[in-house]
Amino acid sequence: MTAPLMTLAWTDHVTGRQGYLVVDRLVRGVSSGGLRMRPGCTLDEVAGLARGMTMKEALHYNPEGRYIPLGGAKGGIDCDPRSPEAYGLLVRYLRAMRPYIESCWTTGEDLGLTQDLVDRAAAEAGLVSSIQAVYPLLDDEATARKRLADAFAVEVDGIGLDELVGGCGVAESLLAALDRAAVPYAGTRVAVQGLGTMGGATARFLARAGLTIVAVADVKGTIANPEGLDVEALLAARDAYGTVDRSALRPGDRELPGEAWLSVEAEVLVPAAVSYVVDTTNQRRIGARWIVEAANMPVLPEAEALLTERGITVLPDVVVNSGTNAWWWWTLFGDIDADADEAFARTRRSMRALTDLMLARAEADGTTPRAAAHAIVADRLPVIAERFGWYR
Repeated sequence: MTAPLMTLAWTDHVTGRQGYLVVDRLVRGVSSGGLRMRPGCTLDEVAGLARGMTMKEALHYNPEGRYIPLGGAKGGIDCDPRSPEAYGLLVRYLRAMRPYIESCWTTGEDLGLTQDLVDRAAAEAGLVSSIQAVYPLLDDEATARKRLADAFAVEVDGIGLDELVGGCGVAESLLAALDRAAVPYAGTRVAVQGLGTMGGATARFLARAGLTIVAVADVKGTIANPEGLDVEALLAARDAYGTVDRSALRPGDRELPGEAWLSVEAEVLVPAAVSYVVDTTNQRRIGARWIVEAANMPVLPEAEALLTERGITVLPDVVVNSGTNAWWWWTLFGDIDADADEAFARTRRSMRALTDLMLARAEADGTTPRAAAHAIVADRLPVIAERFGWYR
């Protein structure tokens, strides 16, 4: 793949903090990728995420669908989202990036930010929408925007549909892998790192499928129970940042150190919080059979090589956590309506097919799932470029 099309580093004139935008690729002049805010965010991190978005868009390419894949991009701000200066910094960043958001970069919530917060800051920054660059590609902009707004207003069990579809996709990817390996759901134990939007929804869908969630980790540490945690109770007891109120724990639930989730007895680990959490040192503690990347880039490449040598399969982020992005565009372009049942059915069907394709390719090529996903992307990008072009 080529180098990023555009790389931009920005310095806030008020706080001196850094922000970044990387446009990895364009399709018909437009790219897609969320905006994250976390302390320590770097340009290299954002570039890697932008490349991942190019891959996610290509992997969901359907020649017969209304949704036309976009290019990949990503934004990042080096700041703790809980900081008192975070919101003002977000508004100034969006003002600085306004020319790109208006013309070529569609963005939305990512790590540290919610869509409501991005929407509020975008309005204050003078933007029509954080995804307005895609509007010229729509057949009926007014109808499409209403359909997406209606979809964001849908709630299931008191939780927004937009917060659930990503976890539904992660869960379905794992279930597809288990089915290919003929592993029953009952008795399969799972540890989840991060109980925010993605991790919480993943835990819910896996528990409802019959798997046993034996550990969850948040900023306060790991909560574990070998007999299984009450996922719904923990989700009800978390704050806006995914931190669980410990008063909700049952007598059999244990509080363990933060990294204990890596080494609990479980068949599946789901890192669903931050990047770079599995490295060459702590990978030795992992005894699980599968690692499912619900977060972006949680396993370092060198660590993945060592895990592969030990027979541990990493289901990569570019496939596993791509459901949310796809749901946005399926809805906006009109492949699905603002309906939870339709959204979940399309997500399950698409994620299962994509996971099966990746695992079959890995088996045929004798490679890892990640290498197989890269190979699929390498096949599709020239087709997309030939059909739609980079620029309008």
